[in-house]
Amino acid sequence: MSDGIKVDKKKIIAAIVFLLLGLYMASIVPSVEMAWVMGLLILTIYLFAFEVVDVDVTAISIMVLLGLSTLFAPIMGLQEGLVSTNLIFKGFSSNAVMSIIAVMIIGAGLDKTGIMTKVAGFILKAGGTSEKRIIPIVSSTVGIISSFMQNVGAAALFIPVVSRISARSGLPMSRLLMPMGFCAILGGTVTMVGSSPLILLNDLILTSNSALPDGVEPMNTWGLFSVTPVGLALVFTGILYFVIAGPYVLPKTSGKADASKATNTMEYFQNIYGIDYALFEVVVPVGSPLIGHVLNDIEQKEHIRIIAAVKGNTKDVTIGPNGVARDYTIEANTVLGVLGSQKYIVDFARDYLLEVKDDLENFADSLSSSRSGVAEVVIPPGSQLVGKSARDIWLRKTYGLAMVALHRNGETMGAGEGIRDLPFQAGDTLVVHTLWNNLDRIAKDKNFVVVTTEYPHEENRPHKVAWAALFFTIALSMVLFTDLKLSIALLTGAIGMVLSGVLKIDEAYEAVSWKTVFLLASLIPLGLAVETSGTAGWIAEQTLKVVGDMPVWVIQASIAILATFFTLVMSNVGATVLLVPLAVNIALGVEGANPAVFALTVAIATSNSFIIPTHQVNALIMGPAGYRVPDFMKAGGVMTILFLVVMMIMMTIVF
Repeated sequence: MSDGIKVDKKKIIAAIVFLLLGLYMASIVPSVEMAWVMGLLILTIYLFAFEVVDVDVTAISIMVLLGLSTLFAPIMGLQEGLVSTNLIFKGFSSNAVMSIIAVMIIGAGLDKTGIMTKVAGFILKAGGTSEKRIIPIVSSTVGIISSFMQNVGAAALFIPVVSRISARSGLPMSRLLMPMGFCAILGGTVTMVGSSPLILLNDLILTSNSALPDGVEPMNTWGLFSVTPVGLALVFTGILYFVIAGPYVLPKTSGKADASKATNTMEYFQNIYGIDYALFEVVVPVGSPLIGHVLNDIEQKEHIRIIAAVKGNTKDVTIGPNGVARDYTIEANTVLGVLGSQKYIVDFARDYLLEVKDDLENFADSLSSSRSGVAEVVIPPGSQLVGKSARDIWLRKTYGLAMVALHRNGETMGAGEGIRDLPFQAGDTLVVHTLWNNLDRIAKDKNFVVVTTEYPHEENRPHKVAWAALFFTIALSMVLFTDLKLSIALLTGAIGMVLSGVLKIDEAYEAVSWKTVFLLASLIPLGLAVETSGTAGWIAEQTLKVVGDMPVWVIQASIAILATFFTLVMSNVGATVLLVPLAVNIALGVEGANPAVFALTVAIATSNSFIIPTHQVNALIMGPAGYRVPDFMKAGGVMTILFLVVMMIMMTIVF
């Protein structure tokens, strides 16, 4: 109770401070319209910072208030509303929001075919389950990808990958998604096509050239890789920041994606049946006494179950129905997926000179908790299997069920107690290891009653991988090589996946994070009000009056800070359009300043959006990882300062 009271007091004190700030700002701005916009802007920042309500509810509420300003304009001292009612819902049809919807659907399609699973498996193989190894691999990959496509697209495509990695490595999504998202934003600064402000910059420079005073040499436009040294330094800084400071700044909330861990039922079966089995990956080296044996020779004697195998260097996993069985012959360099207790695995490895891997490498995908696990299956009365043993019916080979225990009359017998030779009785509970898609099929078989229901009922469509790859390639090609709007290009890929059967339309709807959509779409009218009311221009002018007579680098840094602030409360494109002409004019009046570099400073700094989840990428990762606004403020505050410092140093060196 006392904690709750403290939190309420903090919010009340903060509300009073923000109210006083709003009243002060309203008293010094030059118009009533700007005073109201400033008040709404400060209210939005307060609601975001202290999470009085959910962030999407905050955004929708501000949008509604802007709409109501049309009705109450006379009372507010306005001639018309702060935003036209014709434009209040413009955000829902905006290029950015429609693009986000499309990339979520494309990402779900790629995941459904298993492509993202393979990517996750590769990353796990390279990085293991170490946070400090996985973060650089994922973040650098996304950073490079986002340098050639919109950063929100790159982030959305990798959310399913990070989800898979989280499920298999045991690392919470919240420890992985923020580094990935931040590096997706940073990757947008690596090339001139990596973010909307940089794409727009050359056009703004050409427009400014037409308005230059007589005798002033026109600015040159920037090449594709002109900004690359600065961008790469920023991406490297982001990765290094999370590797070093990640344990201190990243939250440890589980996030929705970690619900998949519930499918890892080992702990449940340990509690219910006293089974302390775990999964191990074991390599049979040349010269091992195990070579030439069949599974029937060793499993009961060693109290283990072998559920998967990889022969030699084929990398093809043998598992499930028609997979490993008691007549499976072990060869040199075979890798075995073994289920057993720690003490029996140690004895098994010692007796046969085997190598036990620290992590699952070959089986990281096939034996992950999202694809397989331990389940309870009951033999019902009337089953054709009553009176037959697991050995009689080749239970593992025929049904893909590797029996690790049998529970009968209140007693549980383990793998080393001859359970495969016992004839089944009605009511027997079999504890088995199986693939989840195999368990789905078993559930339709009248010979079994599947008790376990909490597992991923996932319908993968690997046969659709060609269609998914085709429409992803089409969408990506349109983004990179045509002038088509980003939303249209991405929606082409999204609808292609639906029409080709990669995704069902209901699955496409489920893939969209509507919280993210409403958050972004509802904030767009506020950005419009900040621009059209003149509030943004007034803030810029007041800031630059303070630093107008200082050294060139101080003025340039002030412009970067101003652009950083603007991009937190309005679109990065809007901030760029507003500040580039202003930055060019200031540079013309400062001896030794390069107007083109000042313009580039604005376009890069508008990617410095980490403190609150107003950037599309931050809004995208917020829901899946279970982030709160304070999480962004904690990790993003330091990242914002690092961004400004590294950007200024690199721009001074390069330009």
